[in-house]
Amino acid sequence: EGGIAALDVAGAKPRIPSFPFAGLPPSNTKAPFMSTPRWDSRSRAGRTPIAVVETRPLTPTSRYLRVRHRHRFLGIGRDSLHKRRSTGGRQKKWRKKRKHELGRIPAGTKISSNTCVRRLRVRGGNYKFRALRLDAGNWSWASEAVSRKTRVLDVTYNASNNELVRTQTLVKSAIVQIDATPFRHWYESHYGVKIGVKKIKGQKTEEVVDDTKRSGSLTRKLAARNKDRKLDPLLDEQFVTGRLYACISSRPGQCGRCDGYILEGKELEFYLKKMQKKKSK
Repeated sequence: EGGIAALDVAGAKPRIPSFPFAGLPPSNTKAPFMSTPRWDSRSRAGRTPIAVVETRPLTPTSRYLRVRHRHRFLGIGRDSLHKRRSTGGRQKKWRKKRKHELGRIPAGTKISSNTCVRRLRVRGGNYKFRALRLDAGNWSWASEAVSRKTRVLDVTYNASNNELVRTQTLVKSAIVQIDATPFRHWYESHYGVKIGVKKIKGQKTEEVVDDTKRSGSLTRKLAARNKDRKLDPLLDEQFVTGRLYACISSRPGQCGRCDGYILEGKELEFYLKKMQKKKSK
């Protein structure tokens, strides 16, 4: 029944060509309809057909394609049943997939002013926030204990995959360049000293002090702050360009945010060396 090897009204069994392609009709013609009998439930012993219903049969080609399509659209799984054992032997498929083993398509968050964050219901009735496009985040300057919201301008380095740099994809631990303006404004107002002043080669430049009129108490406060003030020369160079190197510490595809911290000290030196090596190749 079902059109594969159905009996016609006369009771003769139609001949089906051998699998997969022998005796198939030409590609420009439709497969012929086959007559499938509908049996009378009241006369089970006699099995007399009471009507003939025309259905399109499963030709060998369509049967072959159906098998192919069944294996073509498989879900993303994170199970280990399909992997070999530690000893090298293959495991038998002794159970079906489980809901907790499913995987989803990666977010691939891009830099764009047209911000887009999707809400996704996950296991346990919880929600994930899948950021598809972001252009700003909350960035921390650890040594100064201050954070500001600023724009993400560029993805410059990714230890896991260079393709994520080429496609400008925002992921955790990616090294990006952010706008330095909010941090420069804070530094100048907090210490009363201008930073990011372009230095001329061969000339010694002195510290540029902001000479705006201030009260005596504020002047004393700024003087006390400047006693222990120390700005990293590598950071000062970046303030000249208006861009700071930072590392993403949040997961944009999971929490829908792009937050992180400004690179300083040994970590900044390490990544600058890596980026320089990549450029020289």
